[in-house]
Amino acid sequence: MTVLVTTPTGHVGSRVVRLLLQAGGRPRVLVRDPARLDEETRARVDVCRGDLTDAAFVRAAVSGVRTVFWVDPTPHTAPDPIDASLTTAAPLVEAARAGAVERVVLLSSIGAEKRHGVGHIDALAGIEERLDATGADVLHLRCAYFFTNLLLDLEGLSRNVLTTAFEPDRPMPWVDPRDIGDIVAARLLGDTWRGRVVQAVHGPEDLTFHQVARILSEALGRTIRLDPVGVEAVRDALRTAGLSPSAVEGIVGMTTGSRDLVPEQPRDLLTTTPTRLGGWAHAVLRPLLEGARRDTP
Repeated sequence: MTVLVTTPTGHVGSRVVRLLLQAGGRPRVLVRDPARLDEETRARVDVCRGDLTDAAFVRAAVSGVRTVFWVDPTPHTAPDPIDASLTTAAPLVEAARAGAVERVVLLSSIGAEKRHGVGHIDALAGIEERLDATGADVLHLRCAYFFTNLLLDLEGLSRNVLTTAFEPDRPMPWVDPRDIGDIVAARLLGDTWRGRVVQAVHGPEDLTFHQVARILSEALGRTIRLDPVGVEAVRDALRTAGLSPSAVEGIVGMTTGSRDLVPEQPRDLLTTTPTRLGGWAHAVLRPLLEGARRDTP
């Protein structure tokens, strides 16, 4: 059984590739720069070098593949992120509709169940709907807020500040991408699911941003101050950075559109994963911040 993995150097994809290898498989990986794969991994996978935004490349890469793990590669800062995401996924959808691909595991997001009004997440909802219409077996993994999103604000955290536009007292699920990779690999290798399946990945617990700041303070050995900011301040900052109106609303909408969100799947045995934020922050975030501190003149 040939399994194709997109974004194999990402937080989730790299974990998926490692587990498939350890299970005795030889996955096909789609990667823009093979040098980003370590030497041992490159020797054990079939590398297709190209860009996921190249439709001809994607069509050729999925040829002869039964199962695909699809991660939308579109950055939130793209001029029109929703359109770009749907366009990029179109060759996969076509292959699934034609029967060239039998099974697809999609890295989706909580919020996709709303279908509209959640910024760039609306694109994942659109990809879900398009894959559902193909007749292929499709699994939508609706994932929580990644721990690794905190890495996008290392500069602020190095100053002991955690900035957010989310409501600071509203609990939301947080998840370690490594745990998502575990579930993806199990689903790719498992052969019992059929039709359309939706599975949430909620992480170990729901957390408010106030709780996150307290957890980070303990894990990092420094007091992290929470700095809530308004949506208009975020819009202004993104516009000042030169982002297009569509990109701005795609980013802002992910925050505003999730404020009243109740995930379609409840927290239970299947949706709860083990890694807690404090342990992740101590193992991953703390060394990065300590390294940055040592490098500061």
